[in-house]
Amino acid sequence: MDLLAAIAKNRFVIIGRVGMDLFPAPGLATEDATSFTADMGGSSANIAAGIVKLGGQAALVTRVSDDSIGRFCLNKLHHYGIQTTHVTPIGGQARSSLALYESRVQGHQSVIYRNGAADFQMTTADVEAVDYTQFGALITAGTVFAAEPSRTATFRAFDLARAAGLPIIFDVDYRPYSWPSPEVAAQVLSRAGALSDIIVGNDDEFGFMAGDKAKGLKMARDLARTSASIVIYKRGEHGAITFHGDQELHTGIYPVTALKPTGAGDSFMAGFLTGLAAGHTLKQAILRGSACAAIVVAKPGCAPAMPYPADLEDFLATHPGPTPTS
Repeated sequence: MDLLAAIAKNRFVIIGRVGMDLFPAPGLATEDATSFTADMGGSSANIAAGIVKLGGQAALVTRVSDDSIGRFCLNKLHHYGIQTTHVTPIGGQARSSLALYESRVQGHQSVIYRNGAADFQMTTADVEAVDYTQFGALITAGTVFAAEPSRTATFRAFDLARAAGLPIIFDVDYRPYSWPSPEVAAQVLSRAGALSDIIVGNDDEFGFMAGDKAKGLKMARDLARTSASIVIYKRGEHGAITFHGDQELHTGIYPVTALKPTGAGDSFMAGFLTGLAAGHTLKQAILRGSACAAIVVAKPGCAPAMPYPADLEDFLATHPGPTPTS
């Protein structure tokens, strides 16, 4: 498998959730708001939106509730140009996720409703219905592994994607509230990481999987030496360390005045992958991902804040950065 040639197809199948985001006007606390903007949310759906807005193609594989919220999610997926052939409504008590967050950094509050989440009801039949040969790579974020039957279904998708020659791209995306216990999360996320060709996570997430934050960097380095082709260890304001073969790349960030802390990771993934697909070097692709993250945290919303190519090129041409690295 030629990893870069596969990504260059710029056609991605993405496993994971789509939900509704609600956010009040910038600066307002939720309890003081009288109106909210509604848009699409969910890590996998956000990554898909970012990829499509930057010129790629993306298909989502998930379940949504068979109600008005699920239909809202489908409408938004269509709005952003994301393929929905394998987004399946489910009845009963399952519900699509709802995230309510604020466009402010000081005192920021986020409330996530994932009780009886519809996306966790994705089955092996759902992922077996996908023709993986249509795509260049599979992407998923760690939340899909937090419950059954979604966990087993996603590992089955890994097997099917691998059999079709697709690389697996894994955003660790550890959300403690979704998991039955930290021990289960560490075991399952580590298993997923060992099966992946590209792994993206922050210092807390790698540290969590390693059992100690101080050991997280070593775990990222070891994964790059033993199984993954590219491992990106994100360090927040200190930038990222990327491991690729014998390379160890240190990259900075593009400083901005942040309006909120959410959406950066999803936008980074979209900018990074479409950068690789366009033929940019690994370092250039990482910096394009960092620029996309900076753009999103400086605007309200997640999917609506994702940049188009002209937005990204203008930002890179006019904004100072990246910051020096140590």
